[in-house]
Formats: sequence, C-alpha cells, structure tokens
Amino acid sequence: MILGLRMAAIVFVAAIFQVSALSQLTLFGAVPDLLLVALVSTAMLRGSITGAVAGFAGGLLVDIATLGTLGVTSLLLTVAGYWAGRYGETTGRGRAYAPYVAVVAITAGVGVGAAVVHFLLGDAVVVQRALLPILPALALNALLAVPLHRLCRRFVGETPRVDRGRNVEVQVV
Repeated sequence: MILGLRMAAIVFVAAIFQVSALSQLTLFGAVPDLLLVALVSTAMLRGSITGAVAGFAGGLLVDIATLGTLGVTSLLLTVAGYWAGRYGETTGRGRAYAPYVAVVAITAGVGVGAAVVHFLLGDAVVVQRALLPILPALALNALLAVPLHRLCRRFVGETPRVDRGRNVEVQVV
C-alpha cells in the first residue's frame, strides 16, 4: 500500500511539474521530459507491470492537463513503462550504465512513436519538426537519468530479482 502511494506520488509530481514548469523550458529545441525519465527509473526498479500502470496514469494525467488528444500520451508511456520494466527485470538493473541506455532508447522510441501515432490519427505531421527535436531530447533526458534514478531508488526501492538460472547445476559430460 505504501509503495503504491509512493509510486503515485512520483508519477503525479513528475507529471504536474512536466506540464506546468518544464513545458515552458526549451533547450536546444527540445523540452526535457521529467515524467519519462522518472517513469523509466521507477519501471526499471519495480518491474514491467508497475511501469505500465505508472505510464498509463502519468500519460492520462498529462493528456487531461494539456487538453491533448486523450490517450496518445497514455499509450506511449504505457509501452515505455512496460519495456523499461522488462529491461530492468531481465538485463539492466545492476549495471551502472543501464539508466542511460534505457532513457536514451525509450526517449527515441517515444519520439518516433508519437510522430507515428499522430500520423495514424490523421494529424498533420511535419517530419522535420517531429523528429529533429529527438536528438537534443536524448541528451537532456540522459543528463536527468542518473540523478532521477538515484532519487527513485531511494524513494521506492527495488523489487528483489529472481535468478532462476543460477540455481541449476551444469554437469559436463
């Protein structure tokens, strides 16, 4: 119960801060995405299902607050949270570079995914305006990755990892 409240607090604060303060801050043609970085960090620490639920809730909150097309950000952040959680469950949790890799890959995926979803919805998408800000966003989000990952680790902790393959004895014949 307490963990759920902590996760909700992280997602709520990140989404509100993203919509209110960071949306006005443009650096090198891109906006740093605090919600995405916080989502990736918490999903890596707590798992794929938690990441997907947190992504949906954060995306829905952003969609409602910005009066955007309802469900677009929710869809993108749900997928982002799920895949960040899978990366944390399977490969990247104990590695020092894992937050960088996850944030950079998922930032690129969400940027391209947003352009594709808007195109599929029939919105006018200019490829240069949609995809060019992805490069500076990668750098800005990577700068946010490690401090936010440490903060999230301190705030929500980690799910114990089960290494099923390490308990199997291998006999050489």
